[in-house]
Amino acid sequence: MSDTATKDPASIAPPTRPRSRFASAVGVRVRSQRTVLAVLLVALFITFALINPNFLNATFVTFPLLRDASILLIVGLAQMCALSIGHMNLAVGRMAAMGALVAGATYQYLDAPLLVGMTAGVLAGALIGALTGYIIIKSGVNAFVVTLSMDFALLGLVTLIYRSFTDAAAFTIKPEGMDFWRNGSLGDICVAGVCGSPAIPFMVIPAILVGVLIHWVYENSRAGRELIATGASIKAGELSGIDTGKRVILAHIMSGALAGLAGIMLAFASGSFSAAVGSEFMLPSFLAPILGGTLLAGGVVSVLGTALGTLFTGVIRMGLSVQGLGVETLNMALGAVLLGALALQRFRGRH
Repeated sequence: MSDTATKDPASIAPPTRPRSRFASAVGVRVRSQRTVLAVLLVALFITFALINPNFLNATFVTFPLLRDASILLIVGLAQMCALSIGHMNLAVGRMAAMGALVAGATYQYLDAPLLVGMTAGVLAGALIGALTGYIIIKSGVNAFVVTLSMDFALLGLVTLIYRSFTDAAAFTIKPEGMDFWRNGSLGDICVAGVCGSPAIPFMVIPAILVGVLIHWVYENSRAGRELIATGASIKAGELSGIDTGKRVILAHIMSGALAGLAGIMLAFASGSFSAAVGSEFMLPSFLAPILGGTLLAGGVVSVLGTALGTLFTGVIRMGLSVQGLGVETLNMALGAVLLGALALQRFRGRH
């Protein structure tokens, strides 16, 4: 009795070493998963190239593959931000559509410069994200239900706006600079007679910059660390003094802003701003981060892993397309990949 009473409180506090070991173990698993994914990516690329040499065509395969991957990387990062706190954003595609709609309307009716319209679209996505996060916090309703409801609401709203204010259910205006991002490549840039690769589109540049920014947020900023802590355990986060409500809203703001940017980039690539923008974002948004090591339960994210996951699914898409296989086969393949990634995540979580 006397021994317990005289001990320093710090000496009887729960040790922190097990937690650090757990964090280290999680980090090792994520790095291991990224390594395996990178090896599989290279092997898959070589396999498709050996099966059909046309897969190496720079103009018709590599360029569109990297351009689509740039857009889907932003989509994957948008979903990753929600997953970081253990939430899902089922409205990511409609947020993208709304971002593209606002940008297109800004170009159509205000004759705004390219950057102004992009900013307006990203802000629209961020505002929808903020509203989503606010509803989740104030109502206490599961994020799955809230974002699913938001998806249906935005679907109706976007369709109504296009039908009411356009003749072709789309804004077909092409602001100055749009074709530059749609068709431009590093091959258009020459220094001292040396030109870049025409297989690398300009859209890769903003995708990389956004990826670096998101990586810095989660690795080096207090807000990023608090987002991860909130995802790991919201109760523990609250006990640590974190305003978890604000962090939930922040995660959805980031998710909405990135979704809006992805919608604008897709509109640039397709050449029009329509309600169809983002309609196929749902599956890729989950595939990339989950393949890359981001946990559905929250608390673990990987920007590099998300990039690798995006390239992996992009190679599958393009490889099957070059082989002449239809959309049905493609969707089956991607669905199988997602199920496999979830099963592996579940298995590793038990061990």
